[in-house]
Amino acid sequence: MKKDSLKKDALRYHSEGRPGKIEVIPTTATANQRDLSLAYSPGVAEPCLEIAKDEAKVYDYTAKGNLVAVISNGTAVLGLGDLGAAASKPVMEGKGLLFKIYADIDCFDLELDTTDVDEIVRTVKILEPTFGGVNLEDFSAPDAFEIEERLKAELSIPVMHDDQHGTAIISGAALLNALELVGKDISKIRIIVNGAGASAISCTRIYISLGAKKENVFMYDSKGLIHPDRNNLSGKKPEFVNGNLPKDTSLTDVLKGADVFIGLSRGNILNKEMIKGMNPDPVIFAMANPTPEISYEDAKAARPDCIMATGRSDYPNQVNNVLGFPFIFRGALDVRATEINEAMKLGAVRALAELAKKPVPDIVNTAYNNANLNFGKDYIIPKPVDPRLISTVAPAVAKAAMESGVAKRPIEDWDKYKNELALRLGHDNSLSKIIESKAKQELKKVVFADAENLSILKAAQQVVEERIAIPILLGKNEVVKSMMESNNIELPDVKIIDPKVHSNKEEEKIFEDYVERFYEKRKRKGLIKADALNYMRTRSSYGAMMVEAGAADAMIGGHTRNFADTLRPALQIVGPREGVKKVASVHIAMTKNGPLFLADTSINHFLDATDIADITELVAEKVRQFNIEPKIAMVTYSNFGSVSKGKSGDLMRKATSIVHERHPEWIVDGELQANMALNPELLEKYYPFSKLAGHRANTLIFPSLSSANIAYNLLGSVGELDIIGPILLGLKKPVHILQIGATVRQIVEMVGIAAIDAQAQ
Repeated sequence: MKKDSLKKDALRYHSEGRPGKIEVIPTTATANQRDLSLAYSPGVAEPCLEIAKDEAKVYDYTAKGNLVAVISNGTAVLGLGDLGAAASKPVMEGKGLLFKIYADIDCFDLELDTTDVDEIVRTVKILEPTFGGVNLEDFSAPDAFEIEERLKAELSIPVMHDDQHGTAIISGAALLNALELVGKDISKIRIIVNGAGASAISCTRIYISLGAKKENVFMYDSKGLIHPDRNNLSGKKPEFVNGNLPKDTSLTDVLKGADVFIGLSRGNILNKEMIKGMNPDPVIFAMANPTPEISYEDAKAARPDCIMATGRSDYPNQVNNVLGFPFIFRGALDVRATEINEAMKLGAVRALAELAKKPVPDIVNTAYNNANLNFGKDYIIPKPVDPRLISTVAPAVAKAAMESGVAKRPIEDWDKYKNELALRLGHDNSLSKIIESKAKQELKKVVFADAENLSILKAAQQVVEERIAIPILLGKNEVVKSMMESNNIELPDVKIIDPKVHSNKEEEKIFEDYVERFYEKRKRKGLIKADALNYMRTRSSYGAMMVEAGAADAMIGGHTRNFADTLRPALQIVGPREGVKKVASVHIAMTKNGPLFLADTSINHFLDATDIADITELVAEKVRQFNIEPKIAMVTYSNFGSVSKGKSGDLMRKATSIVHERHPEWIVDGELQANMALNPELLEKYYPFSKLAGHRANTLIFPSLSSANIAYNLLGSVGELDIIGPILLGLKKPVHILQIGATVRQIVEMVGIAAIDAQAQ
């Protein structure tokens, strides 16, 4: 992504709608006066009195046990330096967002406008009754050390400065696995650490806790080797003085015979020659961001035998703090730990190291382009999208807290706890990641039928920048280019086609060919040549014919025009694939419990039981395309005949019977009410015989277009869910129709789906 484009998008992301990234949402009923009298006066007095008698009950009656303070004074914001408290707020909000989406931890961000250590410590200390934990962020060294140490000593809730310990924990796990792969003993290796700030100090401390010998560690700051003869060592640097080499030993010389390089400094301070003298199978962790101390390409070119890690997501082995802090605090909060101690950090290190050795779930492989990840030199730490992180790291931290005596509420049933952790997180973002990653595997040409629209052009730019597909734009050339210019949208290599105007003989010949193709398809259905000519001048028809003729792999349209105006050309020109009697559609509602597929939402008014069974098969095929096992409910107004018989209930009962006969192994049942299909405990209790018992349905098949359409529109409007669709099912080639007014994100996701469909073709 170009820097100007990134800046513009980032500022818009943070300012559009409700400014910022987080909000406070009530978690209890507030529907009537009684609810309010319980929430506040007079009912609120009762929990106050209980807490006054026993302060520990604050965890029973308030959000304290799941609330973390994210605190900064803005003296070391990212890699940008001292920006001040206010400028640190976007980062702290972002940290709160990560806590929520990765570990379901609520956060308040607090930006303190002071650099006085005493003032900071006192402020956080008097806030202790509010929070269950404190995450310190972006404090500069050496103050960062003192602030954390004093708060840990004076507070009885967990405190962690993530800038120090996050990188240490993740890189510690990576180091253990890297050394295991190359068969080296941590107690015998020679480690070079370039950087002597808070993160470097903490990393080195944890490596020593893992078994490294201090005498084998050589740390460098901007002035050279941390040596006992130096008189300019501040902060915690004296902790790692090493006099085993001359004071003036250069970084180049110290790397000769070294086993491990740890970079926590600045970009491009190493070159190929410098690492050539390292021992066989060197471990190189170049973690400066965004530019590593040596590029991945240079490191691999100079030392093909190396194990390389960086802080970047576009290379193997990303050292990403999000692998640690959400789950460390999750485990600490769940046992009400009084601190985050060394044992808990080491528990997280070993849990991460072990997780990397286990078979990788399909959802992770898919997110990384079907990488078939396996424990080895290019996979020594888990990926941030791994859903097992919360149920692996948090229990390890909780257990270490219990064993080290800092847990106030021990866990007794570990299986139950792990299940609770797995259920804490929604999966509303995982499908988007799968769509994007699959689309990137093989770039397809997707024609945009409504290019004279700003949202479409913004989506096209994002599609190009993220390498999701190759757009082709349909519209008036001068209009599209004018819109791009006035909105700073750059699509230099993207083709713009106007079906009404042909700038050369080749374009004219293509148009005539399309007209002839369409006429041949429809001449026995009442179409005359003049009509074929006029139809092909419309962008929906021209785009569909590009797909049919192979000039494009897929099409999206309908953003600014009637649904039928886009559907009709798709049916007439592309048509259903062999064996499909009814083309159908599905919408995807992105819920906290994962994607919910709803069908048929847009096309078929009148259906019999066989039609519904056929559509169910098309939907199941689409669900599996996203690496999701369909759990299908045939929904209506009754549960297995619980309400007096009616046409809709009979229809869904018969359709279910047909699907059971065709696919006895599928998890599908009906007729069911929607609430029963989405409540596994309720279904298990009242209908234990159901094939869906114990499962939450992720696919709802409706008895009519009316009910399906109402359902998805209600979910999108009242439920405020992101809705993707309609996705057309059963066509020979992919054509999809956007909702009128679809957001840029929804357009990009539809392009990704169209590209995936084209890959399947």
